Amino acid sequence: MAEHPQDIVTRFAPSPTGRLHLGHALSAVLSHDFARAHRGRFVLRIEDIDTARCRTEFTDAILDDLRWLGIDWDRLDIQTDRAADHAAALDRLQAMGLLYPCTCTRAEIAASASAPHGGAGPIYPGTCRGRTDAPEGAAWRLDMAKASAIVGVSGRHDDVVLARKGLGVAYHLAVVVDDAAAGVTDVIRGADLLSATPVQNLLQVLLGLPVPRYTHHPLVAGSDGKRLAKRTPGATLADLRAAGADPALLRNDLRSGRLPVGFGWADA
Repeated sequence: MAEHPQDIVTRFAPSPTGRLHLGHALSAVLSHDFARAHRGRFVLRIEDIDTARCRTEFTDAILDDLRWLGIDWDRLDIQTDRAADHAAALDRLQAMGLLYPCTCTRAEIAASASAPHGGAGPIYPGTCRGRTDAPEGAAWRLDMAKASAIVGVSGRHDDVVLARKGLGVAYHLAVVVDDAAAGVTDVIRGADLLSATPVQNLLQVLLGLPVPRYTHHPLVAGSDGKRLAKRTPGATLADLRAAGADPALLRNDLRSGRLPVGFGWADA
């Protein structure tokens, strides 16, 4: 049965660790437009759980950049406001026997792993899998094999970190809890997060949460052909604004798949 248009909810969820760039603008425009086209709701979520890197001034800048771009939102969520819900989800997975403490460093993982993981680094070899003691500073990893068996799926996935002692939960867990709380039905985001989707789908099923529809758009690259980062010179919305960019024209170009001079599409 098709959903009623008003049931559609999308979101744009930047982290306040720097200024928004053109790639962020693309995600925001596509998510915003999809909600508006279906007479749905568009949620802006500030993902600030990385307290060591997030800054209030960047949150303010995100809001300013989106207003300049002509993007409005129906709801503003601050991720850290839902810390108790994140912790409850972690406890539930712990009670299911799906988490184990890990004290391995990145160097140790790199040295002991035998295969790369999609270009994003080595697969965690499971050194601490089965461990029950939790030393100070240990991370909590999801036993992917055990979790996959519970929900009846198969596949090769890393035992992702879901929390670090003293630092709260990690991205994968927080985002599925937040999407469910906001009633998100459709997630439109960059192709760099394509590999994150199976992990998040697994967590949604384990926690009994709704599974949104996912669309991953191409990534924007700079003149060097490399995908944009918050430190890419001249790529932020603030840079484009200072250079005299017309926000309405920029918004319409992004909708049509056109990019300003000096930008292109990154290789998949």
